[in-house]
Amino acid sequence: MDMPARQRPTEGQLALAALIAKGEASHGAGIETVPARVYTDPARFEAEQARIFRRAPQVIAPSALLPRLNMAVPHDALGLPLLLARDKSGKAHVFHNVCRHRGTRLVEGDAPVCAPRLVCPYHAWAYSMDGALAGLPRPDTFPGLDRAGYRLAELPSHEAGGLIWVARDPAADFADAAMLAPEFDAFGLAGHHLYRRRVHDVAANWKLIMDAFQESYHVQRLHAPTIARFFADGVTAMDAVGIHQRSAVGRTDHLADIDPTDWTALRAVITFAYQLFPGTIMIMSPDYVNVMVLMPQAVGRTLVEDFMLIPEPPSTPEEEDHWARSWTLLDEGVFGAEDYRAAALGQQGLSSGALETLTLGTLESGIKYFHDQVEKALG
Repeated sequence: MDMPARQRPTEGQLALAALIAKGEASHGAGIETVPARVYTDPARFEAEQARIFRRAPQVIAPSALLPRLNMAVPHDALGLPLLLARDKSGKAHVFHNVCRHRGTRLVEGDAPVCAPRLVCPYHAWAYSMDGALAGLPRPDTFPGLDRAGYRLAELPSHEAGGLIWVARDPAADFADAAMLAPEFDAFGLAGHHLYRRRVHDVAANWKLIMDAFQESYHVQRLHAPTIARFFADGVTAMDAVGIHQRSAVGRTDHLADIDPTDWTALRAVITFAYQLFPGTIMIMSPDYVNVMVLMPQAVGRTLVEDFMLIPEPPSTPEEEDHWARSWTLLDEGVFGAEDYRAAALGQQGLSSGALETLTLGTLESGIKYFHDQVEKALG
C-alpha cells in the first residue's frame, strides 16, 4: 500500500474550509426536480447496470481490507465470485474466484486467506497471490501445459489514495482514481486500520441512498436523535472534482475562529465527505473514516458495505470502547437506522406512483448534479 509521508490538504479542501469559516454555504440557483421513474423503472435499472456499473471504474474496497502481503478476501456482492488479493510485492489484484482447471470456486466462504498460495479444494491446483499457477498434482498428466496461460482471470484494477478501484471493461481508464488520490492522502487513508465492516441489505434504489449523502438539508431533521447537535444547520460547501463531488459541513457555531490553513483544527470542526461516481460515499469524521460502497442488486434493492477505518489498531480497552461506540453511532444509528431507513421509505413511497417528480430545494443541488452525471453516462 502507498503510505503518504505527510498529510497535506489539497487546495480544493482548503477552499471549501475557507467558505465554511466565513459562514458561507453552497446553494443552488432555485428549485430543481428529478423524475420519480428513475428510481422505480426496471428497464432504467438494467441500463444503469449495462452502461455505468459494467463500464465505469468503481471503488470496491479500501486498501485497509488487505493490510498484509500474501492475503486474499472473497467478494461476491458485485454479482461475480471475486477475490481481492495482495501479492508478496504489495500489489493489489482483483481476480475471478475461479480455478482455471475445471471452474471450481477457488476460495469458499468469505473469510480472509493469509498464505503464500491459494489451493483449489477440488484438485489442489495452487496459485500464488499474483495469480500465477504455482503448482498442480500429477503435472505429467497434462503434457505440454503452458502454466503461463493458466493465470487466474483478472479484472482491471487500480490502487491509489487508500482505495482499490475495479472495472469490468478491459479498456477502463483509472485516471480519476489517480486524480482523487491526493484528496485521501490528506487524511492518511492508505495507512489506516480497518476496524469493522458490515454489509447492509437496503430495500431501496441505489440512487436514493446516494441522494441522502449529497445534501445536508436533512441533518437537523432526520438525524435529530444522533448527530444533529454536532452540526450547524445549512453550513455546507460543495464543489465538483470531475464527475465526483466533495463537500464540507460545519460541525460547530464557532467556525469563524478557526484558521482555515490549520488542517488539524479544521478536521476537528469540519466533516468532509466525498460522493464518488457511481456509488461510493466517504465520510471523513475528525478521527476516523467511513467508506460506503453501494452494489445495486435490483431496482429496489442495494447492498451497502460500510468500512470503518481508524488511524491505528486499538491498544487499550479505553480505545476499543471509544471505537466501538463510534461504530455503533454511525453504522447502526446514523446510517442503518436513519439514512438507509429513509431511502427504503422513499422507495416505498415512489413505488406507489403517487409522485411524478421529486422536488429539490437550494440546499439539495448536489443531488441534481449527481443525476445529471448519471444521465450523461447513460447517454
